[in-house]
Amino acid sequence: MPISRAEIATESGDKLITRLCKHWAHKLEVEQQGSEGRVTFEAGSCLMRAEPGRLHVAVEALDEEGLDQLEGVVASHLERMAGKESLQIVWEN
Repeated sequence: MPISRAEIATESGDKLITRLCKHWAHKLEVEQQGSEGRVTFEAGSCLMRAEPGRLHVAVEALDEEGLDQLEGVVASHLERMAGKESLQIVWEN
């Protein structure tokens, strides 16, 4: 299963995880505990972990096509939830 990871500089990691988990909980299986969140999509999953100054995100999918799709979905939602804060999201496989 292919995996991509991104380490994002932000002081809002906990807040972003909470917002995303609440947003996706209406349609998807979501687990959130402390500064970690996990979202299960049809094509794979996303694991998020916040620490001071950083948000670690990993997406895993069944295939490369699904991985590309999840990277786009997760990145666009992170940017939307960040509001005015500009996020630099660079995926590494």
